[in-house]
Formats: sequence, structure tokens, C-alpha cells
Amino acid sequence: METISFGTDGWRATLEEFTTPRVRMVGQAVATYLADEGLEEDVVIGYDARETSRGFAEELARVLCANGFDVLVPDRDRPTPLIAHAIVERDLAGGLAITASHNPPEYNGVKFIPGDGAPALPEVTDAIADRLAEPDPLPEDEHGTVREVDLATPHADAVLERVASVTGSDEIADDELTVAYDAMHGSGRGTTDAVLERAGLAVERLRCDRDPEFGGGAPEPAPANLEELIDRVTDGDADLGIANDGDADRIAVVTPERGYLDENRFFAALYDYLLEDADGPAIRTVSTTYLIDRIAEAHGESVREVPVGFKWVAEAMADGDALVGGEESGGFTIRGHVREKDGVLMALLAAAMHAEEPLDERVDRLLEDHGTVVQDKVSVACPDHEKARVIDDLDDGIPDAVAGTEVETVNTDDGFKLLLSDGSWLLVRPSGTEPVLRVYAEATDEKRVEELLEAGEQLVEPLV
Repeated sequence: METISFGTDGWRATLEEFTTPRVRMVGQAVATYLADEGLEEDVVIGYDARETSRGFAEELARVLCANGFDVLVPDRDRPTPLIAHAIVERDLAGGLAITASHNPPEYNGVKFIPGDGAPALPEVTDAIADRLAEPDPLPEDEHGTVREVDLATPHADAVLERVASVTGSDEIADDELTVAYDAMHGSGRGTTDAVLERAGLAVERLRCDRDPEFGGGAPEPAPANLEELIDRVTDGDADLGIANDGDADRIAVVTPERGYLDENRFFAALYDYLLEDADGPAIRTVSTTYLIDRIAEAHGESVREVPVGFKWVAEAMADGDALVGGEESGGFTIRGHVREKDGVLMALLAAAMHAEEPLDERVDRLLEDHGTVVQDKVSVACPDHEKARVIDDLDDGIPDAVAGTEVETVNTDDGFKLLLSDGSWLLVRPSGTEPVLRVYAEATDEKRVEELLEAGEQLVEPLV
């Protein structure tokens, strides 16, 4: 039981630790939790494209059924956002997704999504962790059933309707706008590209076949992993490039002039676009750019900063009726949609934005109006069991200055964020999904960011 721990977004581990008996224990814990909460509605169980994911999902289904729950399953591996949407659309007790998201193929994971379709908060995952136990089946005549359902069509309908309400049109553009879509062999294939085509776009497909090994790498839509997509947009015929991670809850965008569009700048462009015809605050994580704050201020809006993890974004969106919520790792959602990051919805919105005004032009205008902002991050290896100690030790060693600039304020909502007198900042926080500490920096130019990241590494490495 001590091996199973729910981090930023569920429990992930290598297949040496992520085993069938432990997955069955999670299934029993969820069944017990739902029963204790008095919930009797159906449960949906989905999974990603990994070799082991369907089998683990079937094990969860067996355990939930043995506890009296009727279980819904998709026709194949599908994006995690479809699971969240189905929970809300069908008024289910909750759902489970077998996925390790962007991690390499030797990993797998499981996340529980409650009945509101938003990521589970710690009080829920703690309650599930407290109930970890071997399966305890009911008498056979009390078992539930398993039924295959279409999750893709209702989600696509909802996404198209939501984007149409933003753009004022059922179709984004005619087929003269070509989008290159890279599924990275993950669950977005046949889902994101299908939605784009339904919106009237011409789609060029890259890596839209299932490969449980993801081509020998990780389904992480980082620049180094998207070279063909970048070439297709910057040197080829595509007008825009879009990629999803392994379970398609995140997005990466490629533009003709910039190539890979930094997620922070995409977030800024998205908020600016939405503010053309709507109003409302933005929710961003502590690691996300202050450019969002500058755009909000220019429109008389506010921004709420939350710890890293989309569960905190989702919670704040519910509390404040926010227009948009997002994080620098490429996870976003908007008001009127499920409060879970959705890379399928964002793919369609990115195309709509580009059809109205090329994304490069919008970003150029935002940087001219609000000032240039550059951000980057590095990772420092740190075993999971040492993270808390390192952060505690850092509490006693916060410097008065970083890279020659005075520390004005220290934010401890998630690790340590040092706000400097020149407007730049440095953040050190433990990763919730990998055995590393993340070091982030934001400033007005790349050289300054490099200086801050180097200073951050020098601050952390002696403590590990």
C-alpha cells in the first residue's frame, strides 16, 4: 500500500511497481469510497494507448462490477478529457482513467475523476488512499455489468458547440486552412483530427497510428519531439501545427514564424482572444507567466494564482467563474466546458484563433503592448522520498538576492517562488509526477533566464 501514492494527477509508476494486484486495490478503494459517499450511479473507465492500459482497465472494471457498480467503457483507447466529459454529460458517480500521460512507455498510471468531472482534490485522493485494500466482492447476483459506449461523438459535439459559441460560426474556416496534427501515437488519433475535420479544416496527419512504444520515446509534445511537425509548418504547406500528449489532455502549437509556440504565449493569446467577446478572470498556476496578469489588467480583469496541478486550477475556476484556466505545461480549459484540461477542445480553439488572426501576429502584438516575457525551466534529480526534506532545507537558505538582484517577496504556496526587484522570478518546487525538483525562471530576455536558472540550480543541488 505504501507504494501507491497519488501525486499531482493520480498515481503513476513504472511497470515494476504499477502491477495488477495494486491496480485492483485502487479499484477496491474507489468502490468503497463511492459506496461510503452513497453514490450508486454508473462509473466510466477509460485508458490510453499503452500496451498494458486496456488490461489494467479491465481489472478495474472487474473490481467495480464485483462491488455492484455498472461500468461504462469506450470502444478503444480514448483521451482522458472524454472520460471527464462523459462523467458530467451522463451524471455518473465518477470515472477512472488508466494513463501515464506524457511519461515513457515503461510507465503507467491511474487517476480518479469525481462526479463533477474536475480533477480529484487531495481530500478525495486521501480518502481513496485510506481505503486501499484487497478486492472484497459482493455475492455474484449483486454484481454490476460492463457496457461499451461511444464517448467520442458526445464529446466532439460538445466541443464543436462550445467553440461555435465563441466564434459565432459552426465552421472555423474552409479547407484552405490546413492543420498538421501530430498524435504522437497516442489517444488523440482519430479524435482530435476528426474534430478538426468536422469543423471544416483540412488535416494532415502525423503519427496517427497506435504504437504502444510511442516510436521509442515519450509522448511528450516538447520541441525536440516534434521536429517533423515543426518542419511541416515552417517549411511545408501546413498553416498551423497541433500536437497532443499521450492522453490528449494537453496541447502544443506550432506556427509558421515561431515554430514551437511557447505554452505561456499560447495561454496569453488564448486569454486575449476570449476577452474579445467575453469577460472574466483567468486562473494560472504559480509556474505560469505574468503576461497573463498584464493582459488581465489591460482589460480590467483579475488573475488568481494557484499551486501547480490542474486540480487547483479547476477548483479556482469553480469558485470564481473564471473565463479560462491553464498551466505552463500546456493544459487549459475554458468556461462553459468541463473543468478538466482538454487538448481536443484546445486544438479546435487554436485553429479558430489562427483563422481569425494568425497566432504569430497576435503574439507579436501582445508582446509589443505588454512587454517581452521569456520563461524556461530545468530539472534537478531528487528521489521522491527526499523532496520534502530538500524543500524544508531550502526554507532555511533563501538568499537575499538571486543572480545579483534583490529578493522582494517569497511565495510558499507551492515550493518557493522568489519575486525579484527587477520583475523577474525564480521558482523551485517538487515535481508531482517524476523524481525531480523543477526550477523555473521568468525574465525579459533569454540571457537573464539562463542566469536565474543557473542560480536556482546552485541553490538546490547542494541540498539534494
